[in-house]
Amino acid sequence: MLKKGSKLYSILTGSCPKCQEESMYKEKNPYKMGKVFDMHETCGHCGTRYKMEPSFFYGAMYVSYAVSIAFGVAAFIISNVFLGLGLIYSFFAILGTLLLTFPIILRLSRNIWINMFIHFDKNWKANQN
Repeated sequence: MLKKGSKLYSILTGSCPKCQEESMYKEKNPYKMGKVFDMHETCGHCGTRYKMEPSFFYGAMYVSYAVSIAFGVAAFIISNVFLGLGLIYSFFAILGTLLLTFPIILRLSRNIWINMFIHFDKNWKANQN
């Protein structure tokens, strides 16, 4: 079970990596494509700035590549090994998986990227002064 305080909780929920009290995103639903990139500038609870520097989230592209590969490999294994589909159908399964999960992969990679630089602080209220 996911507990507050773990990086996995912050990554999977998209919550502030420092206090984990609120979502970093203005719109919770990643499938609203016009708002998939819309993030709050700072956390409303602890004041953490999400965009630490201009173009900070460009690094998330590298994470996105790795996450996409993981999703593609999972789709291949499920379609080819477990379902016994041929290579061409497995290829289409990979394409379909990546197209359908694109917004999730995008946000997941941003969440992983920011959690590499900002760590959970259970005493964030005391450290705010």
